[in-house]
Amino acid sequence: MPYKGRRVAVTGLGVVACCGIGTEEFWEGLNRPQVAGDRVVGDFDPSAWLGPKEARRLDRFAQFGVAVSSMAVDDAGGLEALEVDPDKAGVVISTGFGGLHTLMEQVDVLKEKGPERVSPFLIPMLMANSAPAAVSMRLGWRGPSENVVTACAAGTHGVGAAARLIASGRVDIAIGGASEASLEEITRAGFGNMMALSSDGMSRPFDARRTGFVVGEGAGALVLEELGHALERGAHIYAEISGAASNADAFHITQPSPNGTGAASCMALALADAELEPGDIGQINAHGTSTPLNDLAEGQAIAKVFGTPGPPVTSTKGVTGHTLGAAGAIEAVATVLSIDKALIPPTQGFEEADPEIGLDIVHGSARPWSPGHALSSSFGFGGHNGCLIISAYHE
Repeated sequence: MPYKGRRVAVTGLGVVACCGIGTEEFWEGLNRPQVAGDRVVGDFDPSAWLGPKEARRLDRFAQFGVAVSSMAVDDAGGLEALEVDPDKAGVVISTGFGGLHTLMEQVDVLKEKGPERVSPFLIPMLMANSAPAAVSMRLGWRGPSENVVTACAAGTHGVGAAARLIASGRVDIAIGGASEASLEEITRAGFGNMMALSSDGMSRPFDARRTGFVVGEGAGALVLEELGHALERGAHIYAEISGAASNADAFHITQPSPNGTGAASCMALALADAELEPGDIGQINAHGTSTPLNDLAEGQAIAKVFGTPGPPVTSTKGVTGHTLGAAGAIEAVATVLSIDKALIPPTQGFEEADPEIGLDIVHGSARPWSPGHALSSSFGFGGHNGCLIISAYHE
């Protein structure tokens, strides 16, 4: 039985990314070539989901979180259609940085105008938990309202944690996702000085010419329901979260463990959690950041678990860039859409195979597949690893 507990259905999706706001625009964007430079979400107007007053009191990352959660609830049929006991509904929206824009803005205010001019909303706006707090208050859901802060693994951990709440019986419905809006000068400087960024503003996951990642922003959210609850109300079921795993490299603050051993172990744990074998996996939505060391380690981990060439592999970061803490949630949305549309999106930016990475990288155009089980993986600074098994729904 998945999760050794109740089955977890995906019934709603919401996404904000540089390539599109909403699932259809997002999916179309994944199939377009990338544009060089930071991956900024354009034309985002928070007033579509928040009143002007409330919008001013939320950092951009929390605005994203409210937007994608609202989209996902609407996609699931709307709040009334969910028919949930508020005490049995939860929210897990993760992040890597939280309200960094607000913090940087108010540091400038402090230096230029003095402490008395610092906003009284600074603390609630920069808090990493402000996104799930805002969503739970808007929906009136009184179950667990939490987040996970595990760098670039946060989104995957957030979806996994929300699914666990349902599988364990603590809640019947949960929003799982993550949000990030940290395109600040100091962020670019920090990543740049550690030689993590692309030298030409192009993201090339698993490509022999890759030089580093491109910073992006965005958010993703999934409405998850106990399967029986979803069926009873006649919900459209996109997919199931059939397994998840989390572990640590315990090796280095930024470098992956040698030969991807920690990542490989996490993948194996996720398979065991879903009671699947490596041969059951029909596609992998990889972390695939486009950094030389991390892509190599991930490639070695995939080969260790699945062999070579193994199942088809895609990295959507060729389009979205690396959205840091939000990456795993956005990629979970992409994986669910891949199941729904029976297509694997291409790895934009991949043209020249790396001879040290002998994987089947989907590139050029979307590839048809017979939807079954997919693995979505994320790995973060600090040695945090997270994996999800997302499966086509079956009775």
